[in-house]
Amino acid sequence: MLKKIDLYIIKHYLGTFAVMLLMFIPIGIMVDVAEKIDKFKEKEIPLDAIIEYYINFTWYFGNLLYPVFIFLAIIWFTSKLANNSEIIAILSSGVSFYRYLRPFLIAASVVAFFAFLAGMFIVPEASRGFKEFKYKYISRKKNDRTTSNLYKQINDNEFIYVSSYDPKRKRANNFTLEHFKGEDLKFKIFAQTIRWVEKDSNFRLINYRKRTFRANDELYEQENRKDTIFGFEIQDLAPLNYLAETLSLGELNKFIAEEKRSGSPLIDVHLLVRHKRYAIPLSVFILTIIAVAVSSFKRRGGMGVNLAFGIITGFTFIFFDKIFGVLVDKTDLSPAIGAWLPLGVFGLLAIVLLAYAKR
Repeated sequence: MLKKIDLYIIKHYLGTFAVMLLMFIPIGIMVDVAEKIDKFKEKEIPLDAIIEYYINFTWYFGNLLYPVFIFLAIIWFTSKLANNSEIIAILSSGVSFYRYLRPFLIAASVVAFFAFLAGMFIVPEASRGFKEFKYKYISRKKNDRTTSNLYKQINDNEFIYVSSYDPKRKRANNFTLEHFKGEDLKFKIFAQTIRWVEKDSNFRLINYRKRTFRANDELYEQENRKDTIFGFEIQDLAPLNYLAETLSLGELNKFIAEEKRSGSPLIDVHLLVRHKRYAIPLSVFILTIIAVAVSSFKRRGGMGVNLAFGIITGFTFIFFDKIFGVLVDKTDLSPAIGAWLPLGVFGLLAIVLLAYAKR
């Protein structure tokens, strides 16, 4: 049964967190507008596209920084309680520090639950719109996808290779398809170029050659141009590196299974995305414990010291999260370690600070 003090803390936790979101997200939008307004004018981007972009930006930005907002919200209102001697009164009445911590964890559960749902189903759709807008109107970075020396398994029996792929023209060079039955190569297709023809909904192969291997001989075919269909789509040759971030949970699981089968070099990055969708909501509890342990007692320097600590710790958490993400992408670091190790480090910090606060 929740008591008045529990409801009081929960209300202030959630209320202050909401205020932080309402304060900082508009600031983030204004900074982004100031940065991009010249490109908006230069490219004559429609107003409805810009509005939709900033709706998606709100979800994307909020999901990226909400651990910091939570940290600052707790430190802000808890420091006020401490300065008003309300926490001393609570603990002096016989309430243990763990009991005092309970309403904070209840409120953290509410935030974590909605963060989990948003991260699994709402933010991916917003990320898709956010990144597609930037790709279409702002800039197309060279590292958005891998476009050279692409090798993929497209089903149980077939493998494809291209030396280079142009996503804008939907065209690839030096195409090879190998079809196996068991361990036996049954036929092999070569083409100087392969291009997706939108109006005909088929592939066009230039300088097409096919070698079919039989028991005692070999059949050779050759055509200057051949239109045909295959069991893959042209964009499957080089999916966007950030595609996993734009997929809901079910779509992400299916995508990862397909990428594992095809031998994608980006599989660790995709697995990291899935691990983070579970790990980041749990960080709410760890950051809550750290913030409560740090700000529940009066300090020399007042609230400013606590807020400075909160800002540094919150952004350090995000920094660690990003650093380990880069290590997963650039080294052989396990995606599970990359996603969960920052939580482990800050979890140990939470235990140490909580033990100190109890004393």
